[in-house]
Amino acid sequence: MKPPKTMKIKVDKNILAANEEYAEKNRQLLGQNSLLCFNMISSPGSGKTSILTKTITDLNEKIRIAVIEGDIQTDFDAKRISAAGARAIQINTEGACHLSAAQVNNALERLPLDKLDLIFIENVGNLVCPSALELGEDFKIAVLSVAEGDDKPAKYPALFAKSKVLLINKIDMLKTGVVDFDLDRVRRDASRLNKNIGIFEISAKSGDGMSGWYDWLQEMVQSRK
Repeated sequence: MKPPKTMKIKVDKNILAANEEYAEKNRQLLGQNSLLCFNMISSPGSGKTSILTKTITDLNEKIRIAVIEGDIQTDFDAKRISAAGARAIQINTEGACHLSAAQVNNALERLPLDKLDLIFIENVGNLVCPSALELGEDFKIAVLSVAEGDDKPAKYPALFAKSKVLLINKIDMLKTGVVDFDLDRVRRDASRLNKNIGIFEISAKSGDGMSGWYDWLQEMVQSRK
């Protein structure tokens, strides 16, 4: 019996082409308004929303901030952002593990872009999928809490290799001795993946290290104007 014939199918179009097209639209829209946009990525519970609410509260009179909030369900985090004083647009992915550039484009069209300096995209909590898709942002920002362990840059290299900044959050927990976390290992592994990554050791709860993060944000916003 002859084996069945095989057929080669050539795929000319990138399956992510539609996302890339929307990402480029987002870049153009942000550029036209001289707006910075950061895509904040982490696992669930790292403290992304707490960092953002603290940042918005403390910089409210210096930087005009809005947040595109990505979650699988609920608008809990968007309500926290709004209560801190920033405009928030909620996107519920209904099960998808990341935001798409089309979803971000729709959110951008609902924001007063001419009245803003900086937009944060708080992506769905996930260290893998969100790092693979471009949304039109200027930079990715990785957030890692000390409670998650110091092995994450080595285990999830793509995010840390692509990020402009790494925020190591909840450093106040190190003083309690409750968690074992090697800051030197994280710095070393992250810098090996990305020699230009900026690293800030912070606590959104206690405020430790936040001033350095704020200075960097203000410098970035000023450089765009």
